[in-house]
Amino acid sequence: MADPYWNHNVHYHPLVLDAVPDGCREALDVGCGDGLLARKLARKAASVTGVDRSPEMIRQARAATPGNITFLEADYLDETALPEGVYDFVSAVAVVHHAPFEDAVGGLVRLLAPGGRLVIVGLAYNETVMDRVISGCGLPVSLLMRRLRGGKRAPAGMPIEGSAMHWGEVRLAARRLLPGCHYRRRLLWRYTAVWDKRQGGGS
Repeated sequence: MADPYWNHNVHYHPLVLDAVPDGCREALDVGCGDGLLARKLARKAASVTGVDRSPEMIRQARAATPGNITFLEADYLDETALPEGVYDFVSAVAVVHHAPFEDAVGGLVRLLAPGGRLVIVGLAYNETVMDRVISGCGLPVSLLMRRLRGGKRAPAGMPIEGSAMHWGEVRLAARRLLPGCHYRRRLLWRYTAVWDKRQGGGS
């Protein structure tokens, strides 16, 4: 089924879905927005929880909800909002820059079950000449995709905020906080970090 809209976050949904472990029982989509990614995760996990602190986003998400998804209006950084260490898969798309990076990543790791997998799709700002060159390379692709996919670019009312960290800072912080993670800067102004939590709680 075609997506109802396209943007730079939706572009990386396939990457997130490909990372879902086989036999995933509990999946969590943090900053779920209107629930588009959560509904896709519901085809790969037995149970999915979508959490967002925006009442409007949760209202939209609940308007089209399959039976194995629960949408919660809550802040994932609130330690009382979600159960700790139970989710086999946690996704966070364009979320971590809305809080101090260390707090955001720590909150996601806390929610992940031992042996679980975390996927972050994030953004940063350009600092160096090379940053600007790489970002510039994404412009033709973005324009082409927008022309091909058409439609609205984001749900109405979705909170939008820029990153306070540049690419180099994010890369170093991700590798420090998620040792052994697979970090990669992507073409369309996003990076991805994929990290597996060992059974003992580490990477």
